[in-house]
Amino acid sequence: MATTVTGTRTKVGQGLGGPGPRGPNGNGSHKRNGGGDLFSGYSAASRYRVGTWVMIASVSMFFTALSSAYIVRAASATDWRPIAMPRILWLSTALILLSSVTIEAARRKLKGLFQSGYFKWLLITGALGIGFLSSQLLAWQQLRHQGVFLSSNPHSSFFYLLTAMHGLHLLGGLLALLYLLFRTRSRVDDVVAEARRQARADAVGIYWHFMDGLWIYLFLLLFLWRSQ
Repeated sequence: MATTVTGTRTKVGQGLGGPGPRGPNGNGSHKRNGGGDLFSGYSAASRYRVGTWVMIASVSMFFTALSSAYIVRAASATDWRPIAMPRILWLSTALILLSSVTIEAARRKLKGLFQSGYFKWLLITGALGIGFLSSQLLAWQQLRHQGVFLSSNPHSSFFYLLTAMHGLHLLGGLLALLYLLFRTRSRVDDVVAEARRQARADAVGIYWHFMDGLWIYLFLLLFLWRSQ
């Protein structure tokens, strides 16, 4: 397959379905290992996306159950004492919102076949994710210094539980980012491999955006929602 390198941009053929170089059989088809074709790239994309949405559905059900328990407990508890929101959580929110922007930038760089830009934006997204988790730990530390612990009252119990569960799921997203970073070392020299790489990046991006939205929901639930 012909490969053209221009600056930091590497183009492989003409993209999926485009008029690329002619294959060994002379009719323009692209074969790989004697059996793979362009449809395997589309199939991989479907599998990655379906798997991601199944995971998102299961995580959503888990947090829906916790949210329901939170609302019921807040409405019926006589010992409910709202905790003061640690200000560092504003930083947490800003970091995770920014990370959604950077992971989208990484996906766009990959679609444009700018490999160096893709790696850079993935790295920035990972750093922002680590910053988010670090600021969450600092928020816990601030609450402990105020004498607010897991068993202090129902609101503090739910705060620690919900933020810890979100942090664990975000850690899974960080591991997925690490995998993408590792895979950037792999050479991609055909449109099938490129489609699979894009599918993996899209799946991780979808999950990361979900984690972002989930945190905003938890933030509003924990500190802006009040029971009557």
